[in-house]
Amino acid sequence: MSQPNQKLMTDDDQEKPLSPAPEIRHLPTATVDEASSTTSNKQSQGFRKCTIYCGIITAVVLIIAVVLLVLGLTVLHVKNPQITMNSATIIGFDRVNSTDLLTGKANLTVVADVSVKNNNVAAFKFKRSNSSLLYHQTVIGVADVPGGVAKARRTMRLNLTFEVAVAEITGNQQFGSDLSTGILPVESYTKIKGRVKILNIIKKKATVTMNCSFAVNITSRGIVGQNCKRHVSF
Repeated sequence: MSQPNQKLMTDDDQEKPLSPAPEIRHLPTATVDEASSTTSNKQSQGFRKCTIYCGIITAVVLIIAVVLLVLGLTVLHVKNPQITMNSATIIGFDRVNSTDLLTGKANLTVVADVSVKNNNVAAFKFKRSNSSLLYHQTVIGVADVPGGVAKARRTMRLNLTFEVAVAEITGNQQFGSDLSTGILPVESYTKIKGRVKILNIIKKKATVTMNCSFAVNITSRGIVGQNCKRHVSF
């Protein structure tokens, strides 16, 4: 009796072995630590640089602010211009007799020496104005104040000339009592408007006024007891 035919197994029918699994390589621990340390160092250096730069910028800003504050309080600060009456002289009084004075026919001139002092680092430019001479609140003379420029930290001198209206004095109801005492009270009022301009940045207008009171001694024919008050407004 014949045996059953057995299938011959070919190479294809044999079970193929599985492909080997890919090998997983692990970086050495030392290498990972070095990479982490390098990254940390770079971050730390970047933070330090940023801190230094921020500190420098802050310091520069503070220095600039302090410099501007100092300049604003000193050099760039607009200071008050001042006007001062140094002296006043009566011209023609020595040629006046009692009759001329009583009748108001005398010709008298008062010349006032006035200073404009500028304490600023820039020029004080003022406009043309006038000054008034008064006797018991009555205007007895007006003088022109020419426009001009008081240079930085300089004093400018001006001569103001008043042509006195003697009739306004003798016609005043208080002239008799003043004549008996030998003293004529006189006042002057001067107002100057100007402007201070510093570096074309700071521009301020200023109005300077001066009120002076003094007395005319009829006997000595001189001016005594001068007292002036000044005011500045911006």
